Amino acid sequence: MCGIAGFSGPDVDAAAARPLLQRMIRTLAHRGPDGYGFHAEPGVGLAHARLSIIDLSTGDQPIRNERGSAWTVFNGEIFNYVELRRELEAQGHRFYTQSDTEVIVHLYDRYGDDFVQHLNGQFAIAIWDGARRRLVLARDRAGIRPLYYANAGGRTWFASEVKALLAVLPECARLNPLALAQTLTYWAPVDPDTLYEGVRSLPPGCLLAIEHDGRQTLKRYWDWAFPDAEETSPSRHPLTVGQATAELRELLVDAVRLQLRADVPVGAYLSGGLDSSGIVALIRGFTDTPVRTFSVAFEDGEFDESEHQQAMVRHLGTDHTTLRCGRRDIGEAFPRLIRHTETPVLRTAPVPLMLLSGCVREHGYKVVLTGEGADEVFGGYDLFKEAKVRRFWARQPDSRFRPLLLQKLYGYLRNSPVGHAGFAQQFFGQGMEHLQRPVFAHVPRWTTSQRALSFLSPELRAATAGWDPLDAYERTLPSGIASWSPLARDQYVEAKSLLAGYLLSSQGDRVAMANSIEGRFPYLDHRVIEFANRLPPSFKLRGMTEKYLLRRALADLLPQDIVNRTKQPYRAPDSQSFFFDGRPLDYVADALDPQRIRDAGYFDAAAVGRLFEKCRQGRAAGFADNQAFVGILSTMLLHRQVAGTHPAPREAAVDDATAVIAAS
Repeated sequence: MCGIAGFSGPDVDAAAARPLLQRMIRTLAHRGPDGYGFHAEPGVGLAHARLSIIDLSTGDQPIRNERGSAWTVFNGEIFNYVELRRELEAQGHRFYTQSDTEVIVHLYDRYGDDFVQHLNGQFAIAIWDGARRRLVLARDRAGIRPLYYANAGGRTWFASEVKALLAVLPECARLNPLALAQTLTYWAPVDPDTLYEGVRSLPPGCLLAIEHDGRQTLKRYWDWAFPDAEETSPSRHPLTVGQATAELRELLVDAVRLQLRADVPVGAYLSGGLDSSGIVALIRGFTDTPVRTFSVAFEDGEFDESEHQQAMVRHLGTDHTTLRCGRRDIGEAFPRLIRHTETPVLRTAPVPLMLLSGCVREHGYKVVLTGEGADEVFGGYDLFKEAKVRRFWARQPDSRFRPLLLQKLYGYLRNSPVGHAGFAQQFFGQGMEHLQRPVFAHVPRWTTSQRALSFLSPELRAATAGWDPLDAYERTLPSGIASWSPLARDQYVEAKSLLAGYLLSSQGDRVAMANSIEGRFPYLDHRVIEFANRLPPSFKLRGMTEKYLLRRALADLLPQDIVNRTKQPYRAPDSQSFFFDGRPLDYVADALDPQRIRDAGYFDAAAVGRLFEKCRQGRAAGFADNQAFVGILSTMLLHRQVAGTHPAPREAAVDDATAVIAAS
């Protein structure tokens, strides 16, 4: 793991490039505290901040090919590098390091831009092809590792985080009003949009080639593809449930085996649920790797899962550490979180994970395996069950009984939306007119989140007045999505929005790398995703049992109460983390001061003041109020940290740039 940065352009001078590269890469020291590396030649400058995990002695980057005609800097891991190296050496390639990085330049020599098809890993890669004077940027399939770029001054600039770009392009430190509206609705900007004017995110599964004459070609080399619905009926599927269970177990064992490759000790997160418990059980049952486990526990019982965590520790016999986290811990660490996320967040849930990664680092570990991704791959969220009930209900919209199935959901919530039948029908009845649309399952969530837009200033409301979130998002979806099963459509939107945009970023890469920790995600091995995507929906969501096949695959490794436990999403206290005895934390009062809000120009100061008072009195009503409050506070903190010295956001016609790579 590490951080990368650099730039290319016809006027790049090797001697002049070094100070710029140093300025960029030093902002990423938290991603790579083990040393810096540089390469500059006419046309390009590359920089690398290293977190040493594989080949501790000779793996420094940038790394070149045999002729020195191609150079790479790389953030992440290539898990199948041992097998790739063996194949390449048999074909005559000669290596000068033992690192996984070197296979990248040799694969590029042999396969050109198709080199990415051979990689099993999580990566953000930059390759400079000196012979053709072209720069190639590539990002892993699921979007685990970030990569940003900007075109300015006749050059293309890139980096693992936006802060490295702002170090040399301060004019980009201006928040984009459309991307802010996207974040307050979908929880994250939609690739390739970012919060920053002129800065783009390379979408997951994409490769960008910048030629010597400045031409740019963006290619999607992988996506979450699903077969047509008629092809996924159990009667037509080539595997029985039993055969699919065995094949899934084999795939998971191999994914875990590959992701344990490291020259440093490896740890794992243990939440007490099926997903993380399954990963640790696979490590213990099928490898010789000793594993240290870590978990976070909460003072508030509504969020705490320590009982289940300790049960798994006893069952697996792991050496375990629990980090106990209170509301004040969350509130006090929140500004640091925003410095690392570089985007507003709507929940405080990333903060305890940032504190947990610090605990991992304090215990001498650099790598942790986690259970992230299993819900998206195997249909684990209540959202999928909820959408199934709503579709069943929509066939008889006047039925009094069909909506009662919703009562089987959200039992873990103290103020559950299904706690009152009338409210449940009103809440989950939203968006029934969108039944046939691919975004149907997400309408209630996005409607709740979008209430935060009512707090925007009149200027920003005017700037985004022509933006329809459902229409805009559907323009980014594959052209054939309508032929997929309803569950496949729901999974695709979830994977592309919440997973890639938020869970793997603000709640994943950023909070781990804040403490120089690399997270690894065996459920997001692309072979596992592709296998699961071909399964009949009933193999994933059977009746109201989520992750059916995954439960079967792990059944003999875990206690039955864990195997049968209903999904409890990871959450943390939200607005209540910022007020104590009716008083806000000092920085909260300062950030949400009415004059500061007016000066920044993003929000309506009077409306925010009413929400502030509501939260101070402990009267925040459910998700809508809490998400709006956390979103507003994080935006104001981001403004101060990044864009505070720049003008308020300009009014702009809404340009739906998210459609650039749609259906490509």
